[in-house]
Amino acid sequence: MLLGQFADLVPPAGSSMQDSIREYVDALDGSHADILGLFVFQASGLPELITELIRVRPKQPLPVSMIIDTGLGGVPKAISIAESRPELLSLRIVEMPAPADVDTFWLDRVMEFIPDDVVSVVEARRGPGLLEAVRRVAEYGSRLKFRCGSLSDASYPGVDDVADFLTAISAAQASFKATGMNRAIRHIDPTTGEAHHGYLNLLVATARTLSGHDVREALNSTDGHALAREAATLSEQSQRTVRGVFASCSWTSFAEGVQDLTRLGLRAQPGPGHGAEFADGSAGA
Repeated sequence: MLLGQFADLVPPAGSSMQDSIREYVDALDGSHADILGLFVFQASGLPELITELIRVRPKQPLPVSMIIDTGLGGVPKAISIAESRPELLSLRIVEMPAPADVDTFWLDRVMEFIPDDVVSVVEARRGPGLLEAVRRVAEYGSRLKFRCGSLSDASYPGVDDVADFLTAISAAQASFKATGMNRAIRHIDPTTGEAHHGYLNLLVATARTLSGHDVREALNSTDGHALAREAATLSEQSQRTVRGVFASCSWTSFAEGVQDLTRLGLRAQPGPGHGAEFADGSAGA
């Protein structure tokens, strides 16, 4: 339950849409398909996505999350095109970056454009106004997007930034998705020396935020087995509550993410005959 449909998958930077779709569809038949979430793509790539899906003809409509990279004005057309091919794809989420000032006028337009049965996800800019932006976005019923890493070292939030974000999310009774994490546990990149957050750290930290325990200790921890034990002992109700807040995490390497869970004892080793897992290397979501 805690990891059900947890990992939204982002195509690799520079990869073809053909390869990305094929690998995602293969993962749907893999031994860890229950973790698999949505296929994430940019709105500018929608025509290519549709063309490839026509060629592949998936057994069922591909569940997708569309990132708006064409400006807010392009949202209606992109949604209309996506929803015109229900036999190929099922639009579940629309993600978009917010302006520096997340005002009510901009949020009103977002709500006007996005259908009621599609979840809106807003990425508010980090900085002095972030916590107020969380409150405003939550009031409109949108989910927040929190970027935990990207290609730029300067874009990595610190532990205090993440802890403050979780506090704001909890106070606003909001939910969020996280990006920029393939590994389960906090670690140091040996090439850059940069500290990377772990998605299991963030799951446990979310649980601790809701229960009033030490959030920063969970975010700083590099003891993967201790974090895994804590996650595994959460009650079913606690798991539902945590996932109601931490809705999903965009992975750029499904194989890497699952490998960590297997190593930590949170997933069984795949048996013989299972298909290859989806693996990519993008950091763009």
